[in-house]
Amino acid sequence: MFQATRRRLALWYTAVTAILLLLFATGVFFYVRSTLVERVDDTLKHVVEVVNRSLVIESVSVSQGRYQVNVEASFRDNAEAVEDDHIDIEWFNPQGELVWSTFSDPPVIPLHLNRRAETVHLNGDRILRQVTAKINLERYILGYLRVSHPWFEVTKPIRQLSFDLALGTLITIIIVGFIGWFLSGLAIQPIRDSYQSLKQFTADASHELRNPIATIQTNVQMALTYGNTDPQVQQRQLKVVERLTKRLGNLVNDLLFLARSDSGMLQARQQKIPLDALLIEVIEEQRILAQQKNIFLSLHIVEPNNNDEDNFSLSGDWDQLARLFTNLISNGLEHSFSEETVSEKNNQAASVEVELQRIKRDRLHQLQVKVKDTGKGVPETALNHLFDRFYQVDPSRKSTGGSGLGLAIAKAIVDNHHGHIKVESELGKGTIFTVVLPI
Repeated sequence: MFQATRRRLALWYTAVTAILLLLFATGVFFYVRSTLVERVDDTLKHVVEVVNRSLVIESVSVSQGRYQVNVEASFRDNAEAVEDDHIDIEWFNPQGELVWSTFSDPPVIPLHLNRRAETVHLNGDRILRQVTAKINLERYILGYLRVSHPWFEVTKPIRQLSFDLALGTLITIIIVGFIGWFLSGLAIQPIRDSYQSLKQFTADASHELRNPIATIQTNVQMALTYGNTDPQVQQRQLKVVERLTKRLGNLVNDLLFLARSDSGMLQARQQKIPLDALLIEVIEEQRILAQQKNIFLSLHIVEPNNNDEDNFSLSGDWDQLARLFTNLISNGLEHSFSEETVSEKNNQAASVEVELQRIKRDRLHQLQVKVKDTGKGVPETALNHLFDRFYQVDPSRKSTGGSGLGLAIAKAIVDNHHGHIKVESELGKGTIFTVVLPI
């Protein structure tokens, strides 16, 4: 599917470029051709004007026409002048008879009394461009002057231009074809990655949903089978169903949250939030869980030099930010060592520390929150995958109810608030999540 799409993109890109190149080459061809023809015509008209001014006119009797042109005196110098420019001159008397010509073998061409230039085809491939002018003095016609220029002065450069344009267009189209294939590959890669991510997400979601549903179905069947004989069995099975249903509902809500985030429908309800108060509330909610695990949970606020009450205020969505830090703190509590020491040397108890401070980066004031735990740490190879959906460093956590969506949701919330999140970890010493949010 992706290869076919890539081929179509490259083909369309090449076809559109080829059409544009052909239109451009055609325009250049006709422009150059018309320019050459205009130059030849201007040259012929200029020769007509020069010859007309150099004519030697004599007075004769009225019976002979009153005026006549001295052919030998008029065209003696003109023949040498026009020879180098491949221009030929013909002089016709008032009756239209050829009197003088620079052609060694004058072609038999009817005399057309037309001031405009015309193209005349002779025998073979010989073509001439001609201008014919009527020469008169007062009301007496002295004769007709025809100036000719060989057409190869136009056809020769036009043929070379046609060859160059055709060759250049062909080479350019071939190059554009390769470039189009390369660019279409780059364009299709994000779609390919998104498709693979969607396939993986769908497979993982199906797996995560299938297990609870299958367990619910099994417990319901057992309750229906043994419920009439043993009410305690029925009650126990219904409690399992309730617990699984709750877990399934949470999973569905997480999936819907991430789906809205991917589609851009996750909008933060902007309001002024005191982040220090929000963290205090979240920690109070998690304190019971920390006490049950014998983990010391604390909040450290780094007070700035000024005493402004809005030092830790930002614009954001309270519910989303509360969910963000709840996920990070609960993740720290889940992975911290319980009822053990982090280091046998200093005999420090397991702890999760939340640190809040106001920082200035790139001339912008931001709020930084660090969540540090004293857990077993994360392998370096797994750090880049921590925010992937359904990813779990310890797959055995699936049996304890973890779905692997908590950190993915945390990153989606941070991105929705135009912040960034990073993670640092060292095996055996713990993990630090750092969240930076713009004020």
